[in-house]
Amino acid sequence: MGETTVKTMEGRTAATPSPMVDEDPDTAHAPDTGAAPADRSPRSARLARLKELRSPRRPRIWFEILLIAVSYWTYSLIRNAVPEQKAQALRNADWIWETQKSLGLAFEEKVNHAANSVTWLIVSMNYYYATLHFIVTIGVLVWLYRWHPGRYAAGRLALFATTGVALVGYYLYPLAPPRLMNGQDFIDTVLVHETWGSMASGDLKNMSNQYAAMPSMHMGWSFWCGLIIFAVATTPWAKILGLLYPAATLVVIVATANHFWLDAVGGIICLAFGFAVSYAWYAALPHQLPKIPVREPARGRLWPAKA
Repeated sequence: MGETTVKTMEGRTAATPSPMVDEDPDTAHAPDTGAAPADRSPRSARLARLKELRSPRRPRIWFEILLIAVSYWTYSLIRNAVPEQKAQALRNADWIWETQKSLGLAFEEKVNHAANSVTWLIVSMNYYYATLHFIVTIGVLVWLYRWHPGRYAAGRLALFATTGVALVGYYLYPLAPPRLMNGQDFIDTVLVHETWGSMASGDLKNMSNQYAAMPSMHMGWSFWCGLIIFAVATTPWAKILGLLYPAATLVVIVATANHFWLDAVGGIICLAFGFAVSYAWYAALPHQLPKIPVREPARGRLWPAKA
């Protein structure tokens, strides 16, 4: 009784389904597409979304400008809101100075006096300290955005994470810069030469927390710029400039008595944390990502992946 046989006009027989066989009403009339059912579980959807978020993408200019502006405003607000624990900051500065002496590396005062004896040099350093910190960092961000968009987001994340963890250092370890120490002979070069310089000197000192010297973000940001330029640039002279910039910044922050060299070490440690965060998110360092993002999220259009 399983099947009935039907005689056709050509003499061939064909099998027809028995009326005794049940069909699934949900699939009886569904077209056969040849594809396996899609996995629509919430977990798979979350994993797909996470993978999309972690993929390098072409940045949007308006979003980046807004993000950088808001982030820097927030950073400045939090940094300057940290209580100015003057007594503790001065004690910490004394401890740093004595520690460096015990290591035989307390050279900041000699560098400060030597640079101050050459007026054109120290004035140039004052303006270097006040301006290049922002100009070069923004310039490198713009360079990445314009010519290396696939690496931009990872580089920006490293910079932001570096800056964010520095805020923790300002709160947990207030530190006076050398020029504000008691009983030492450091020269505040901005005041002596009446140049527009550090926000923590002269008429602008009330606008900034003077006891947020550890870690040095002048060093953290300049080292970020130097590493990005060295790793991404293709011309030898650009790579050399990338290495020279943080080295020059170290000399400037010491010569102007704004930081100890150990503050610079703190900035480099923060930068290492920043790159670790970026690596954890993108599973690669910025220079290891494609120069052009593989996908443009706005329209889903594919872009050629270039090394």
